[in-house]
Amino acid sequence: MTGEERSAPTRRLAVWDPWVRLVHWALVVLLPFSWWAAENEFFRLHFLSGYTILTLVLFRIAWGLVGSETARFGSFLRGPAAALRHFAHLRDRAAPPEVGHNAAGGWVVLLLLALLLAQTTSGLFADDLVFNRGPLARTVDEGWNSLASSVHLTVFWVIVGGAALHILAVIAYRVVFGRNLVRAMITGRLAVPATAPVRPPRMAGPLRALVLLALSAALVFAIASRAPLPAF
Repeated sequence: MTGEERSAPTRRLAVWDPWVRLVHWALVVLLPFSWWAAENEFFRLHFLSGYTILTLVLFRIAWGLVGSETARFGSFLRGPAAALRHFAHLRDRAAPPEVGHNAAGGWVVLLLLALLLAQTTSGLFADDLVFNRGPLARTVDEGWNSLASSVHLTVFWVIVGGAALHILAVIAYRVVFGRNLVRAMITGRLAVPATAPVRPPRMAGPLRALVLLALSAALVFAIASRAPLPAF
């Protein structure tokens, strides 16, 4: 980006609502915390963290259906051709700025949500046959318990790999293309050229978000209540 481009007048658009940012940054904290708790045998904390992650994932899926415009899957999920065109236009300074997830990033979001859902739901059915048993482990036989435990361990490292690629992509956008994606996810606002033909996305109200979050938490609480938490 040239000095002239940096000094060009800009305006800041509200593109990410607080709920999308809450889910994003909470997962950034909870995923390594869950791993740390399991590695150090703080299984009660591991379970609580897992239930929180599942609540957030269920909420984010619901929010992707009826939430703010930039949060909705329908606003950013496009076909493979659109994702390839996105990469082709990255260096095109004349192209209008993208508000929300781009065509390629949208599929990454969907993949990570699917992996997180697989990770957390498999934990509900997992059983190590020693101390720890998911709240739904007794609803299936030992073969399914073993499969769930294997999926729970394996998918975590797939998520770690996906997160590493995501971080590298964010760094590349910043270094190569001069686009600060992290700041937008912290503040919720994106700086765009003052003359860019883009409109502010529509934001959903907080009551809708609170209702969906409460329903997600209630569902996870009902599932978790089927079995006591580990004593340690």
